[in-house]
Parts: sequence; C-alpha cells; structure tokens
Amino acid sequence: MHLELEKHLNPSQREAVTAVSGPVLVIAGAGSGKTRTIVYRLAHMVGEGVDTESILLLTFTRKAAQEMLNRAGFILGQGLHGVVGGTFHSFAYGILRRYATALGYTDGFTIMDRGDAEDILKQVKESNELGKGDRAFPKKSTVMGFISKSRNKEIPIKHILEKESSHLLRYADALSELFDRYQAFKLKHGLMDYDDLLFNLEKLLLEHPDILDFLRLRYQHLMVDEYQDTNLVQGRLLKLLAGQAGNLMVVGDDAQSIYSFRGATVSNILRFREDYPNSRIIKLEQNYRSVQPILRLSNQILAGARDKYEKHLFSAREDGDTPELIRPLSDLSQARVVLDRIKELARDYPLHEIAVLFRSGFQSYPLEVALNREGLAYRKFGGLKFTEAAHIKDVLAHLRLVLKPTDLPAWQRAVSLIGGIGPKSSQNLYQELCGSGKSGALRHTCAKNPQLKSFLDLLSSLRQNSASPYAALQQVLEYYQPFFKEKYPDDYPRRQAGLDQLSQIAAGYENLDVFLSEMTLENPDQLGQNDPLQDYLVLSTVHSAKGLEWSAVLIIDLVEERFPSRHALVDADNMEEERRLFYVACTRAKDYLGLSVPESLYNRYQNRSEPAVPSPFVEEMPRHVVQERKEGFGEGLSQKAAPEPSPRKEQPDRREEQRGRPSQLGYCRHRIFGRGKVVSFIPPNKYQVNFPGFGLKVILGDYLQLENGSE
Repeated sequence: MHLELEKHLNPSQREAVTAVSGPVLVIAGAGSGKTRTIVYRLAHMVGEGVDTESILLLTFTRKAAQEMLNRAGFILGQGLHGVVGGTFHSFAYGILRRYATALGYTDGFTIMDRGDAEDILKQVKESNELGKGDRAFPKKSTVMGFISKSRNKEIPIKHILEKESSHLLRYADALSELFDRYQAFKLKHGLMDYDDLLFNLEKLLLEHPDILDFLRLRYQHLMVDEYQDTNLVQGRLLKLLAGQAGNLMVVGDDAQSIYSFRGATVSNILRFREDYPNSRIIKLEQNYRSVQPILRLSNQILAGARDKYEKHLFSAREDGDTPELIRPLSDLSQARVVLDRIKELARDYPLHEIAVLFRSGFQSYPLEVALNREGLAYRKFGGLKFTEAAHIKDVLAHLRLVLKPTDLPAWQRAVSLIGGIGPKSSQNLYQELCGSGKSGALRHTCAKNPQLKSFLDLLSSLRQNSASPYAALQQVLEYYQPFFKEKYPDDYPRRQAGLDQLSQIAAGYENLDVFLSEMTLENPDQLGQNDPLQDYLVLSTVHSAKGLEWSAVLIIDLVEERFPSRHALVDADNMEEERRLFYVACTRAKDYLGLSVPESLYNRYQNRSEPAVPSPFVEEMPRHVVQERKEGFGEGLSQKAAPEPSPRKEQPDRREEQRGRPSQLGYCRHRIFGRGKVVSFIPPNKYQVNFPGFGLKVILGDYLQLENGSE
C-alpha cells in the first residue's frame, strides 16, 4: 500500500519510517513529530506485509499505545489487530501470567496495587515489631516510596536516604530489613507488586532460554517510545528480547531525560551504539512547535551539556520575538512583574495558552496569591496549590485565631496539634471560649496541659502587641516547629520551603486581616472548575509540563538553589539533568518565552534581601539570544532592549571567543567540575575550560577560582 510518505513526512522522518531492519535509534528533538513518525512506521510495516503479530510496541501509558495503533489503522484504512501495544509492565504481566509456574508460582500470583502493597508492608512491619513504639518511624507510603526507588535505581535504600532524606538515616538498617522481609512475604504468599513484574520477567528470560527463544521468534519487530525514560532493567529486557542484531527501534531524546528520581537513566539512550554495535542513528531536528528565536536559545542550552547526541533544532517559522530575559528587583516583586507580563500577553493569547513554569511546586505560591487578588483563574499541575498544603493550613489557623478567637475550623485545626486534647475536649473548651460552656474548663485544662497554656499565651500576646503579619508569623512558626516535625516526620525538610515562602509573602503586607483574607480567598479555579468554557492560566512544574505546549511560556526563579536546585549544585550528574529540565521548559513555548531572574532573594532568617546568583544556564547564554528587561524602582519593566547582533549562522559558542595563548592561561577550580585547564578567555568575563572527565565548558569567571598564571 502506498502511503505517500514524501507528502506527509520530512526526509529524516521518512528515513526512520522505512528503517525496518536491525537496531535503530531515533533521536527525536523537542517538537519534531516523534509520534507521527512512530505511527507512520507502524502503518508502513503492516502495509509492506509485516505480520502484525510479530510487532511489539512498548510505551509508558496504555493510552499512548492505543492512540498510536488507532492512528496507524486510520492511515491504512484497516485495524492493526494482532499488534501487541502497551506498557513494559502490562507486557511483563501477560508473559508472567502464562509462565508463572516456571518461576515457582504453582498456584499463580496476584498483582497488588499500591494501596494493597502498602497494607502488606505495614503488616510485615508490625509482625516483625520493626519501629514498634516509635511515632517518628516513616509511614508505610514513605517506606514504599523508598523501596520502589531503591529497586528502580538498583541501589541500596541507605544510599537513597543519604541523598534525599538524610534526617531518616537512623532508620536505614530497619528499612533494609523491612524490605527483605517484605520480599520474602510476597514470594511465600504468591504476591507481586508493580516493580516485581519487570524483575521477575528478567529472571524468567535468564533462567529459561527456551521461553526467551520463543518470544524472540514471536516478536521480531520491537518499537519503544520515550526510550530516554527507561530504567536499567527495562534496558536489559530489550537487549534480551531483541538481541544485538534484532529489529529494534527506540525513539527518544537524551536532552529530555528528566525522570531520574523515578529510576530512569539517561545512560540507556547514550549507550545505545555500544549496546547495539551495528545500529543506525537517525536524528529528527526539524521542530514544528517553536519559532526559530526560541530554538536558537534552546540550542544554546544543549551546547553546554556534558554527554549528548549533537543536534541542532530548526524551524520553518524563522520570524518571531527574541525570548525575554526579565530581571525583577527581587523574588518579592517577581510575582507582580510576572502578573503584569501575563496581563500583557493575555491581549494576544487566551489564558489557557499561557503557562508559568517552575522547578518546584512551592515556587508558585507568591504568584498564586497575586492571581487570587487579581481574580485571574488558574489551574496548577504538579505540587499542591498553596492553601491546600496541610502545613500551610496549620499555620494560617493560628493567625486566624489571633483575629477571631471564635473561628471554629481554625480552633479545631490548631488545638488538634496539642497532645491530650481530643475532639470532645476541644469542643468543650471552644464553648467556654464563646461564653456558653462550663466556666473554669480552660483554666483547669491549662493547669494539666502546658502545651495548651503556651498556645493560648501565644494568641493573647499576638493580640495585645498588634504585630505585623510577618512578625506574628515568625512567632507562630517558632511555636509550631516541634509540632511540624512530629506531624510530618517523613518530609518536613521538603515542606519547610513552603513555610519559607509564606514568610516571604507575609513580608509584603502591613495588615494581618488583609493578609489572611487574601490567603483564604476561594481560588477562582474552584469557582469555575465545572465550566468547560472557562479560560484559565496554567501553572505547572516543569516535570508535569513535559509533552505539553503553550503559545506563551514564562519560567520563574531562575537563580541558584531554585533552578538549578540546591542538591544539583553539588552533584555533576544532577546538574546535567537540571540543564535538561531547563531545556524541556524552554521548548514548551511556541511563540513567546520569558525567563525571570530575580536580582535578590528574601532571607526570612535574617529578615532581609540578599543578592541572588543567576542560574548558570542563563549566565552562559550569549547575549544575542535574549532581549533584556529590568524592573525599575516603581517604574515596572523597562522597554525591550534590542538583543546584540547575532553572529553569522549561529555557530557554537566559540564564535565569540578571542583566544589567548593556552600556555599563558593556566588552571582554575570549579566547585562542581573540579580542577581544569583554562583554554581561552571570552570577553568580557567568560572562560572556556577543559575539565578532566567533563570536557570543555564555557563558564563565567565569577564561578571560577583562577590559579596563579591564569588571566
């Protein structure tokens, strides 16, 4: 069947579609028509007579696989019955169900969902008296998260704790023992959880070569989507099923590998040629989403990557605005500046075509408050909305009681933190507070419960002193800290960022009543969430934004310790992933891209603003790829400044270099990459440095400690 590939596909896409034999890696740049390529390849193979039952399509959601099969069937004018399409886990389940006895499951096995698995984990913990009587022992959901991450990354639980939850390191041995006992319990009772499916399939194929041979004969054409998001065991399973010379096509983009926290490893896609020596590599570089000025900036982000497949995104949409580099005076004013820019953009685009992206969920809190105040509808993806977070509700309840002692919901929430006071006692105390209960109950309970007395004394002191919102909040936070750590023992360090943001917001108010009213206003998103015609702004973490696109995108908090994150600044691999995350964020934009870099950050511990260090990903950008706008004192944003002239034909960074003699430039040190050889000086303040193990980097002089002999 003739599909008119020349009409529907560009040359690189056609090459990928018609490459049916042997191992093939398709590097699909952002917005390059990856799904279209997979769909046409399916249709092409079936149209050319490939048996549908010999095709295995592996994706990361069942929905994605079904949509691809449906689209391919529509192109062919016939269904693709017989093609197996689904997730790695669903494929593994189908094989294991058929061969369960070969693994010793004589009575079959039961797959547990997350809730069932957590309940079994709790049962194992209690029956073995692990953590007995310790209220700070991690919750079952937290432990299950550690276990799953340990298995997917294939590293010990202790290493997970060291990197991500050091405050729980004292439980490392207990958690490792719990994991071992949990594994034994599952095997004894014929149970598997989600992660067992992949590892048990690998075990089956390694221990039973006859089954592996049968599957290789059955599935002679393998296709894998989003290969950059596979983990180690998924990579090994593909090598088992395809062999080194099998008909395997994997499609992905190393520059969009951003899920290492789930166990994904970029090494699978980077090592493809090593794993499959006779493989072909095809690159899809024509972008169908963004204007060329946005791609020019995105290409510069990738230029600084350590390990990568070289690619250069280009678009037929050569016109378009140069991305804006927006410099608010501080993170305190950033929300207002961004809100003003959103209102300007809303003249050209509907709200749902505008997105504000951020590294972590808490970073949007000040903007959420500003949007509520303005009455602009929004929806947030990734992370809780500010006023939905339990620890934020806890603190605000105390402040609400300062203004209104008879606020019943606030009273119940605040008093529930105090030990020894149940719902009935809380109600009795509240009734006396309102003048309708038994006299003396409060005094009697305070005499027996010092925590209640401290709570009431705090409220009384705050009412008498008429403290500012910021000052009142600091006193409440000092009182709240012990309860905070006890109530959220598993993740209070992560939640602390939200409390810090609340302090930052409070610093901008003079009146407690106004502050609280704007904190507790009903979100406009809630008011219209059932109205499909309502327009709304999108707020999203970058991770939640992957695969999506908007006409206009603003990225906020592009400063060190926020984007990139604090952890990334001391780990080279994490830093590389942060770079990829920034690339993903920028390539979501079709027409407009704005990068917000606050010039100072509020320090709540010292109650002052301090200079911010811009994100290194922003600092290393050549000036010609952005146009800069600064916030003036009381003047809003400056007019757009014309970008510097672009060097001809967008050559790599070396186009700006004025090389010195390397022998005269000497050596330097960088806190992430270590000691390196200075290769050249790039005016006015950049150096090209060769770091052993990391290669050439272009870095601002401010980030380097130059040794004697360096210019």
